[in-house]
Amino acid sequence: GGFDAARFAERAVDPQVKAISIKVSQGAKPGLGGLLPGAKVNDEIAEARGVAIGTTVVSPPTHRAFDTPLGLVDYVSELRRLSGGKPVGFKLCIGSRREFLAVCKAMVERDSTPDFIIVDGSEGGTGAGPVEFEDHVGMPLTEGLMFVHNALVGTGLRDRVKIGASGKVATGIDIVKRICQGADFTLAARAMMFAVGCIQAQTCHTNTCPVGVATQDPWRARALVVDDKVHRVRDFQANTVNSAQQIVASMGLDSFDDLTPRKLFRRVDPQVTQTYAELFEWLEPGALLAMPPEGWVRDWTTASPETFEPKLSL
Repeated sequence: GGFDAARFAERAVDPQVKAISIKVSQGAKPGLGGLLPGAKVNDEIAEARGVAIGTTVVSPPTHRAFDTPLGLVDYVSELRRLSGGKPVGFKLCIGSRREFLAVCKAMVERDSTPDFIIVDGSEGGTGAGPVEFEDHVGMPLTEGLMFVHNALVGTGLRDRVKIGASGKVATGIDIVKRICQGADFTLAARAMMFAVGCIQAQTCHTNTCPVGVATQDPWRARALVVDDKVHRVRDFQANTVNSAQQIVASMGLDSFDDLTPRKLFRRVDPQVTQTYAELFEWLEPGALLAMPPEGWVRDWTTASPETFEPKLSL
């Protein structure tokens, strides 16, 4: 099927929906889509997905609603309109720098941006993804996050877009580190699954999860006692955020807004440490629109807002 604007609008205005996130790709399996086996499609899921009970649901690796950078930017605007102005963004694992720069050029051309972009690192995981993709495809979060931050700064768009970071974010120091590297907020999936009882059996797609986390089988789902697990998840979230706050306070800072690359250090040899501000290149606002730095020239000049393919003639 294709995108159903009327059905989307009907669902998006539900008060429970706080924001709309377009999944372009994920760190655990960049370039692949998803498959929900029919055995897991019960009446509740069938109603939500608009299919018959027991139907296998295939999510293709590409979107039919757009096939160009300009198309993606226009799609974001359309979803914002259909949802009554709710925040709309997209999530991706960076692979080709040029392709993301093409999207940035499209944002500049349309003078329109998503409300947020979630950068998922290649270290992100799933119990139902191919191991080769989990281990070897996509850009790690540190590299991808700093690239996206710099790309938005370099195109003069950073103040208009919030950046989220995901991929093995599980502790307070993980939160602090990612904000130092350019994120406005972080997200956690794996850590929350552990809090609710996941044991990494990696049988998510089989409907036979032994601890009831990833199954619609009523008999197996009994293993997940909601009244017990809800407190574990809440406490884990609260304690993780509190840990991050304590770290920020111990640094002598007033808020997370004070975290910068200069506050994050890496040991480069037994005697020397350097800050991320010293170790990596950080673009000035509008630098890509004026004169791209040497390390950015090839990707920038071969990126086009009209296609995800490179302009090889340059």
